[in-house]
Amino acid sequence: MSQHWRLEYTNDYAMLTLDVAGQSANVLSQEVLNEFDRHLGEIETKPLKGLIIRSGKASGFIAGADVREFVTITDPLRATELASLGQQVFAHLAGLSFPSVAVIHGFCLGGGLELALACTYRLAYEDAVTRLGLPEVRLGIHPGFAGTLRLPPLVGDLSALDMMLTGRTVSVREARRLGLVDEIVPERHWRHAAEAILNRHSPRRKAAWYRRVPGWKPLRPLIVRLFTPRVRRKARPDHYPAPWRILELWRDRATAEQEARSLGELLVSRSSRNLVHVFLLGEELKRAGRAQAHNIEHVHVVGAGVMGADIAIWVAHKGFRVSLQDREPEILARAMKKAHGFFKSKLKEPRAVQEAMDRLMPDLDGHGLKRADLVIEAIVEKLAPKRELFRMLERQVRPQALLASNTSSIPLEEIGQALQDPGRLVGLHFFNPVAKMQLVEIVRGANTSAEAMARARAFTGAIERLPLDVKSSPGFLVNRILMPYLIEAVRLVEEGVSIATIDEAATEFGMPMGPIELADTVGLDICLSVAEELSGPLHIEVPENLRELVSQGHLGRKTGRGFYQFDSRGRRETPAPTKTAADIPITERLILRLLNEAMACLREGIVADADAVDAGMVYGTGFAPFLGGPMHYVESLGATGISHSLYRLSQEYGSRFTPDPGWSQPELLRRRPIDKV
Repeated sequence: MSQHWRLEYTNDYAMLTLDVAGQSANVLSQEVLNEFDRHLGEIETKPLKGLIIRSGKASGFIAGADVREFVTITDPLRATELASLGQQVFAHLAGLSFPSVAVIHGFCLGGGLELALACTYRLAYEDAVTRLGLPEVRLGIHPGFAGTLRLPPLVGDLSALDMMLTGRTVSVREARRLGLVDEIVPERHWRHAAEAILNRHSPRRKAAWYRRVPGWKPLRPLIVRLFTPRVRRKARPDHYPAPWRILELWRDRATAEQEARSLGELLVSRSSRNLVHVFLLGEELKRAGRAQAHNIEHVHVVGAGVMGADIAIWVAHKGFRVSLQDREPEILARAMKKAHGFFKSKLKEPRAVQEAMDRLMPDLDGHGLKRADLVIEAIVEKLAPKRELFRMLERQVRPQALLASNTSSIPLEEIGQALQDPGRLVGLHFFNPVAKMQLVEIVRGANTSAEAMARARAFTGAIERLPLDVKSSPGFLVNRILMPYLIEAVRLVEEGVSIATIDEAATEFGMPMGPIELADTVGLDICLSVAEELSGPLHIEVPENLRELVSQGHLGRKTGRGFYQFDSRGRRETPAPTKTAADIPITERLILRLLNEAMACLREGIVADADAVDAGMVYGTGFAPFLGGPMHYVESLGATGISHSLYRLSQEYGSRFTPDPGWSQPELLRRRPIDKV
């Protein structure tokens, strides 16, 4: 009996439709692969003209292998066997005596694309949502169902390396240009187009000879040398070995057996297991955003500064009608110019750019308030102006409109004192830059209603961001944990440690950017504002050199000077690291301040559990994904050892390193089971 695949015969064609039982998206588990292979065994005995493979899910073709199976595998030999199974099944497909075609819509990723590569032809729906890619590198692995072998001859070696090393997805138009798909068709014509391409019996597509030249044996070592600096900038070999394995497999023209063995080794590595943990946390947040309807069509953003403009632009980009209000016409004009540049870079086609611009309306007088289903405040980070604004907003908006603040540190209860009904106020804390940072903190005040939280979550999911519930408190989760880390870095500067040395220590640990460069990027004025907001409740001492730089107008990248100097294009001018006394534990001081504050947030119930801390810090700050998040890292080291290290540092450097009481409560680190996608 077939549980996941539906087999039909019509007009001398076989059609296999994948609709994985109990899942919202198609994934390739061992069970699904075995069932597919059984169907292929039946089909190959029939006198057919061809095979059509499609998805029965509205969400897309195939999202890849079943990542949850990865978690249960601890033996590299077992992982190799799983890869070999996929290779054998897809070889069975590729070896059929008649042609096959994959009909692709929505996502076609990882093992799903590898299945399509094993088909003779590939058709894709002509729409904006269809994306194809091999994102395995983001899970610390590489394609393992013969994708590293089949992709280069099809699209050319350099294009194949780019796709596999970055894990990026491509649109249908780019896929057609690369040769990844043979035809793009409107959805209503897919059946006719599939039968027509099978009837033509055209040879399998192959990249033009000049795109295969980089794969010639004498040139391969040179190509690897050219790619090496680019890969090293993104991934240290000891942190992220997968891209380096991809280069090796390509350089050596590895066999399917070698690909499977390499995948088996990577799949059980620390890096991959932690990246899978991070991925599953992200999927769980996505589910939270799909759990309820938001009933939001029109969004009104107040404040067209950097954050307000970026929020409005992103929301319009995701299909919502947006009105953007500011008191200054020049600021609105600047925001609209920025929007046009963003849409042009993302959407390419003039018609799509114009449609996006039509959804974003500059609104000097606030006319959009009367139509708004959601109002997002993004003005200056000061309590009095925010209170006054919300007092005015409540009088003008409809009763069902959701009110939200993008405050980064002010407790929601203090803002909500201006409202007659504080239950409709929720925090929507976006991170800068909005177009890149996936996390949005959904802030729950003492009076915030469950309905407001649910709508905010659903809206965040609708704009393709990850909603994380946090309790209203100074700094919420991410900024509260990040601030002691940044302050410790600034204190190290005051002690005479060079900024380059500090940042190098952090990036060697695994941070995507050093704390000093991060402060310059965020803006030293913003860092100072948040630090002062948190200084009282968190007993943080604000460093004087931070105050001095801000008072002098040196605010970081946006002014050309902060701790670093920046050129006219905003590129950092990096001084050479200097030798530092060996007894200054730079990395330990930075990371333990961060971990101690993370434990305090967990103990105080700022978020639900340790997984939420990990999700917040990885998706909100980029905390070393290969370590799985701060609390996952704590588990690998042991809470007792960290507590002892903090105590030792407190004896040498002061009370800011005093271990939080949470270190003596091991139940705080207990993990919850993660449900199915």
